[in-house]
Amino acid sequence: MIRVNEHYGLLRSSYLFSTIAKKIDEFQASHPGAHIIRLGIGDVTRALPPSIVAAFHHGVDEMGRDESFRGYGPEQGYGFLREAIAAGDYRSRGVDIEPEEVFISDGAKCDTGNFQELFSTTARVAVPDPVYPVYVDTNVMAGRSGPWADGRYQRLHYLQSTSANGYVPAPPTEEVDLIYLCFPNNPTGATATRDQLEAWVSYAREHRALILFDAAYEAFIRNDDIPHSIYEIAGAKEVAVEFRSFSKTAGFTGTRCAFTVVPRECAVYNEAGQKLALRDLWNRRHTTKFNGVSYPVQRAAAAVYTPEGSREVRGIIDYYLENARLIRERMQSLGYGCVGGYNSPYIWVETGTDSWAFFDRLLTEAQVVCTPGAGFGPCGEGHIRISAFNHRDRVLEALDRISRVLG
Repeated sequence: MIRVNEHYGLLRSSYLFSTIAKKIDEFQASHPGAHIIRLGIGDVTRALPPSIVAAFHHGVDEMGRDESFRGYGPEQGYGFLREAIAAGDYRSRGVDIEPEEVFISDGAKCDTGNFQELFSTTARVAVPDPVYPVYVDTNVMAGRSGPWADGRYQRLHYLQSTSANGYVPAPPTEEVDLIYLCFPNNPTGATATRDQLEAWVSYAREHRALILFDAAYEAFIRNDDIPHSIYEIAGAKEVAVEFRSFSKTAGFTGTRCAFTVVPRECAVYNEAGQKLALRDLWNRRHTTKFNGVSYPVQRAAAAVYTPEGSREVRGIIDYYLENARLIRERMQSLGYGCVGGYNSPYIWVETGTDSWAFFDRLLTEAQVVCTPGAGFGPCGEGHIRISAFNHRDRVLEALDRISRVLG
């Protein structure tokens, strides 16, 4: 008799964004004439920049000729893209990352979810609260979570992120093995200073722990004193893996391309206490379960690092950051405390009320979609997340609607 993985039974009934989509569909069905503006899920709306489209076309054209056709590519990614990433994202900032430490994939969500497969099911896992749900749910599926009770999984260690600590948690007093961090943060939009990241790296080195650092939104950082990479911190290459994505950076949500950096120095330990190279383990997993990102998509991603591509991508990010500024200032003018919106496309709004009720109110009365903070964890209650990913006219219309409802 085939048996189910019983850990799946511990998952909450629905993924957050599936619940939101269901609520929107139900409202739309009962109000077919309603024009809903979506400022909830973090999906981009601006088209791919011209130089990236041109590179994409060129890659497709190459695939249409026998002499330049490519079949299976290297699972780790083509050398031209890995080199462009190492040079453009790391060496340009004084961080020595080699192309062989970069692994191309089809999404940071996939990588952050899959990476936990490398570790013991007894690993003690620390996650932020509020938290991007994938960090939690994949560890539940693997059997590390324990039962659900009082709004949390009992074997996970929650790093409370509240207004009291500026939504940036400090290292715990207890010992943990695997630590998920995300800065600029999803959902709060908070950023971590160099001193705060140094504290985490020191903790990981002292306890032989590993940091899984989600930097999917690093391209939105505009303050010079905020690190773009965990590897800007001394010693981090020994204790941290970094995830990045082209989705929000260059509009690849529908195109799919991301990468994970696993430095050669980064190590894990077996039961006998022997050090093992984490890069080699991830490479083994990657080559076993992944056949690589398509050649035209990787050519398009490489165009991000050309002078033209860099200018175009920065312009689009600046557009979204201006949306974020408008949202933050409008919500503050209505009397709500906010974090994020600077160096981040997300605005974390403190409503002081039931977050799902606030979501329902904006949906039904303003026809505007946000994300209820409670969906990200208990510390998210009393908050909503508003995304800056939309066209300017729709953002302005949404803010006017919100003002009419809340003002």
